[in-house]
Amino acid sequence: RIKVVQSILGELKLYRAYYHCPLCCSGFYPRDRQLGIEKTCFSPATVRMIGTVGSMVSFQEGSQLLRELAGIGIDASQVERDAEALGAEIAADERLHTGPLGDDPLPPTLYLGLDGTGIPMRAEELAGRAGKQTDGSAKTREVKICAVWSAEARDSEGLPMRDEGSVSYSAAIESAATPDTAEHRSAFAERVLREASRRRFGETQRMVVVADGAPWIWNIAQDLLPGAIQIVDRFHVKQTLHRTAQAIFGSSGEQAKQWATARCAELDNGKLSAIVRALRPHVGDCADAARCRLYLFRNRRRMRYPQFHKQGLCTSSGVLEAGCKVAIGTRLKRSGMHWTLTGANRIIALRCCRLSGRFEDFWERRNDPIAA
Repeated sequence: RIKVVQSILGELKLYRAYYHCPLCCSGFYPRDRQLGIEKTCFSPATVRMIGTVGSMVSFQEGSQLLRELAGIGIDASQVERDAEALGAEIAADERLHTGPLGDDPLPPTLYLGLDGTGIPMRAEELAGRAGKQTDGSAKTREVKICAVWSAEARDSEGLPMRDEGSVSYSAAIESAATPDTAEHRSAFAERVLREASRRRFGETQRMVVVADGAPWIWNIAQDLLPGAIQIVDRFHVKQTLHRTAQAIFGSSGEQAKQWATARCAELDNGKLSAIVRALRPHVGDCADAARCRLYLFRNRRRMRYPQFHKQGLCTSSGVLEAGCKVAIGTRLKRSGMHWTLTGANRIIALRCCRLSGRFEDFWERRNDPIAA
């Protein structure tokens, strides 16, 4: 039987045998399996190109790039289908391969960050979901992202800097809520555990979790990594102090700026009790001040910044903030985009795989299923 396959060098006409079993009434093409073209009319190299453009730009732009750079005419809807299909394979591969990646020497300290960012969804994916719109509806769903990196490099001021090429990502739109049964973890907690295992996070001398003050983050950190140092992102705390100052004194007054500047200096010097004293007169009249005081109290052990600096630790989750933008925002939050849950998670898996430097490893396993 003849099959026409689109390769990176043009169309190929393949002649192959079909094997059929009369007992189970099913069959297959051995040559299709051997060449990696089963259930597709594209060669593996073409699929790889589709996955590359699909992970980087919109499907329409990807179609144009394939035509302009490779001379391959594939319409946008086909790019979407094949990129998402490849993303589904990568997502399944991510769940399957959780062992350590290599045996290279580990840095003395590894950082793990957790965060969330919303992406626009189609209306049918938001039905019945509460949101931040004036009518209580939602326009987005939250992608939860986990990143692991090292920061042994130092800048001109001696502060820790992310080591180039050390960041890996894993993300999806999935729940971080703890199930009712204690023996099961949330879907996102399992994702974090897999990424920590791949990066040998538990084997390093110092484990550090850096994030904002969201309770779900610290619940996961305490459950999975009880021995890790926990640090609330210092700049997130300062943003909270500035918002609180504006709530107390008004957004346009100089008094709010001076108050916030003084509180930020106290934060850097480890004087949390001084911040609490400054908040106390306003707690009864300002709900934001009351929330800020509670926020400081709950996270006080995670805000020992002078001590963390003496240990040479990062106190900022800038790597994670950049990850939310680079891994998610630049591809999935562009103007006019509205995603399905399935489509978004598949493209997120594809993009995280490429940004984490694991695309080549995945492709080797894909081309050699016996070794995988």
